[in-house]
Amino acid sequence: MAYRVLVWGLGSMGSGVARNVAKKEELRLVGAVEKDSEKIGKDLGEYLDGKKTGRLIYSDVGEAIAETRPDIVVIATNSFVEEVLPKIEMAAKHHVDILTIAEEMAFPFASHPEESEVLENIAWRYGVSILGTGINPGFVLDLLIIAMTGACLKVERIEARRINDLSPFGKTVMKTQGVGTSPEEFKKGIESGEIVGHIGFQQSIAMIGNALGWNIDRVEETREPIISRTERKTDVAHVMPGMVAGCRHIGRGYCGDRLVIELIHPQQILPEIEGVDTGDYIDIFGDPEIHLSVKPEIPGGKGTIALATNMIPAVIEATPGLIEMSELPVPRCLIDEIREM
Repeated sequence: MAYRVLVWGLGSMGSGVARNVAKKEELRLVGAVEKDSEKIGKDLGEYLDGKKTGRLIYSDVGEAIAETRPDIVVIATNSFVEEVLPKIEMAAKHHVDILTIAEEMAFPFASHPEESEVLENIAWRYGVSILGTGINPGFVLDLLIIAMTGACLKVERIEARRINDLSPFGKTVMKTQGVGTSPEEFKKGIESGEIVGHIGFQQSIAMIGNALGWNIDRVEETREPIISRTERKTDVAHVMPGMVAGCRHIGRGYCGDRLVIELIHPQQILPEIEGVDTGDYIDIFGDPEIHLSVKPEIPGGKGTIALATNMIPAVIEATPGLIEMSELPVPRCLIDEIREM
């Protein structure tokens, strides 16, 4: 038996999830929902890979669920709780489980307590499970850290860094990171909220604190421009010397006056041009001290697509409710339909 999957949103992440789901032995891609009129009504398989499958791209989620009868809807459309909550409710009313890659949904309980209560009620009312996940938040700077503390007798402080390359991402990400702006424009963008840096520090720090029983009193964030010394160019961004190549974003979680969690996330295009190596680094200070180094970084796009796919069985098999990654079995890679090695 395979779990039936409907994907909502066919941007780069949603399309990637759909392609990956279609390969997996335990899953069956039954359709997609999309707002782009040029995609609606087309054969989903032909849109994704040029091969007709008889599965369609719908404009209405209710119609899509009624015709395809999925076990779960994967929502890949938004980053923020307020944006994705109505979509979760629309899908939940049809009694199907929900997985979303919206960053703020990775652990909304502390940052959005009222919305979390609404989501919890939706889950129980319709008997569904709701999970937010992705590479970060959802794995590198929270779940992986939590798992590593399992080998500690005592944990006093955590510091982690994710140094990554923004080059594969599109215009929306460049805009939210301030890539291509002047330092003055970057400052104004931060003040206006147009430049946000990383989305998810509030959620990751709260998830770690909750898992370790730490009472995180406050989370402080700082965002600074990464000024380029060289010319850099991608398909969607062009940065001259003196312009902003990315954002150095830091989140700090405190218990009283004590800094207990520090997450550092500098993101920029083409970091190798200036000798910056990408990587993921976790330092746990306690007994024993544990230091993890992953070089280069775990790719953000592929990692999010993988987690959104691999967690599907765990969400469907979970008890109804608004759940988070640390409550579910350890993520594992689902095998492709052809097993031969």
